[in-house]
Amino acid sequence: MTFVWMRTASLVGAIGLLALLIGLIAGDVWGYGVLCVGLAVVLAHHVSGLHALLVWLRDPQDGNVPSGSGSWEEAFNGLYRLQRGTSQRQHRLTGQLARFRSAAQAMPDGVVVLDAEDRIVWCNDMAEHYLGIEQRKDAGQPLLNLVRAPAFVDYVRGGEFAEPLTVRLTRDAELVLSVRFVPYGQEEKLLLVRDVTQAEKLDTMRRDFVANVSHELKTPLTVVSGFVETLMDGHVDISSPRGRQVLDLMRAQSDRMLHLIDDLLTLSALESSSEPAGEANIDVVDLLASLHEDALALSAGRHSISMRVGDPATVYGSDKELRSAFANLVSNAIRYTPRGGRIELSWSRRDGQGVFTVEDTGIGIEAAHIPRITERFYRVDTSRSRDTGGTGLGLAIVKHVLTRHQATLEVKSEIGKGSRFSAVLPVRRVRFTAARALEAIQ
Repeated sequence: MTFVWMRTASLVGAIGLLALLIGLIAGDVWGYGVLCVGLAVVLAHHVSGLHALLVWLRDPQDGNVPSGSGSWEEAFNGLYRLQRGTSQRQHRLTGQLARFRSAAQAMPDGVVVLDAEDRIVWCNDMAEHYLGIEQRKDAGQPLLNLVRAPAFVDYVRGGEFAEPLTVRLTRDAELVLSVRFVPYGQEEKLLLVRDVTQAEKLDTMRRDFVANVSHELKTPLTVVSGFVETLMDGHVDISSPRGRQVLDLMRAQSDRMLHLIDDLLTLSALESSSEPAGEANIDVVDLLASLHEDALALSAGRHSISMRVGDPATVYGSDKELRSAFANLVSNAIRYTPRGGRIELSWSRRDGQGVFTVEDTGIGIEAAHIPRITERFYRVDTSRSRDTGGTGLGLAIVKHVLTRHQATLEVKSEIGKGSRFSAVLPVRRVRFTAARALEAIQ
């Protein structure tokens, strides 16, 4: 700035000296003196405007454009309009960026913005959760330095992003992710990360379901087919003891297939809708009495079966569905309790809820199996389950029925001592009555 003032002073001095010499020669000293002063004022005005411009250029912030007069006023007004337009564009871009980040944060998928070198520019919270990265700490870091799953590294380095990659990250073996790169701009990329754990589980269950159904049907069909071939060849006389034995085995295997198909149809019907069909008030005493009679018939005297209704009530729900669920619990107890064992059916009140319980002195279930016993075709002991005639769908049906009635299944069991299965129905579906308690033993 001092240099500007020095140059201006020199220029003013030169002009003044020139004006004085001309005035002396022309004989009009005062006239040229006034001219010289006028020029000095004009130059000072422009120097002042130039000084203000240079000061502003050092820190050109919004709203601090200097003011001036004359030609400088026009220049500063032009700068102000230019600065205001730039500021408005910057605000619009900032708003758009904020809206993009807000939208990306609201997405259920993970979003990572990468530069041309695959360094992290920005990521949303879901990406932090899925990939184990942090926006504040890891911005600018190469992605492959932070996510090192071999399949993911090969996918990124391969550069073929037409299809997404399904990968399990080593930090969480249960989490299954689908990752996909979307190129944009000039070599930048968006990394989209989606949790497909549940979809993978459902696909696995579907494959297992088809395999299990095929296996369950193949075994009895093979037996029946073999016996039919034997009978057709005339190797066995139907009227002989051996022939009757063959027919009994064929009937047993046919019944097994029919039970499996009935359970599959029941499960399909339950899964096709979320609400119970034909709901009405069900008398608990009548329901348990009917279940008790069926249990006695199924046991055929092999067990001691008792029934106890301490708090009579009515339950609002589907009689067909609840009867099916409770009957499955009863039949399981009979199948897995050795001859001479005890089985008790009971109904009780718990904090306003209704609890149907089947307790036995059977073989019991290991604790590790309990969380999975309601899965379709899940068997604790495959050979024993088939020997007892189970289809592997009973507890899956129980779970679906109870879920449709907003009820829960509680299981307590100990190897060699027996099991207790309790269906707990919600308060809003149960109305306790003043009828007398009922107890029956046989």
